[in-house]
Amino acid sequence: MPSPLQDDRIRLRYSLRLAVTFAALLWIIKMVGVIFHLDLVQYGVYPLQSGALTGIITGPLVHGSWSHLFTNTFPVVILGTALFYGYPRSAKPALTAIWLGSGLGVWLFAREAYHIGASGLTFGIMFFLFVIGILRWDKRAIALSMIIFFLYGSMIWGIFPSEPGVSYESHFFGAVMGTLLAFVLKKHDPIPEEKKYSWDYETDEEFDDINEAGNEEPLDQQGGQKD
Repeated sequence: MPSPLQDDRIRLRYSLRLAVTFAALLWIIKMVGVIFHLDLVQYGVYPLQSGALTGIITGPLVHGSWSHLFTNTFPVVILGTALFYGYPRSAKPALTAIWLGSGLGVWLFAREAYHIGASGLTFGIMFFLFVIGILRWDKRAIALSMIIFFLYGSMIWGIFPSEPGVSYESHFFGAVMGTLLAFVLKKHDPIPEEKKYSWDYETDEEFDDINEAGNEEPLDQQGGQKD
């Protein structure tokens, strides 16, 4: 049976592999569009057009330029890894709801234009990780929340109108969905068992007693006999 440390490493590798695979898919879609001269922008979300409802699903997979794709790649990898590593039970429902909810918000309320790109997802994940860390307040959640805020806290300004060609609506609705889901899913993942160190005990004798109790084995496992 793997130790807690080994289990953490396995989950981290799995989470990183998922995030990198999704980022690679985005690059493959972009390359296919360029190679075959496809107009993939039409697969984005266009507000209030019934024929563009499929864009809620396909829009995050499409990017208008290489720089647009490159800008989204590292957040997808880092935030996606943090999401699946920190909250393995919540990750899939959270990601699904952010994907669909942010797209639906754009379809209902955004400006008349095609809205494309994975930034709605990254904003949703970032807000989810930050808010849920505050709500849960266990060591792992707080650490992830602080790391994410340190790396991507400046993204908060992206929910406001800035450049004409940037879909701040995707950012805004992604952030709203991420925040709401943090409240909904705050207890969905169990709080990890916290390790205790010598300084966590009031006396050295208490620490020694706990260690001795934890290291005791049945006599038959030590080579002796049990009655």
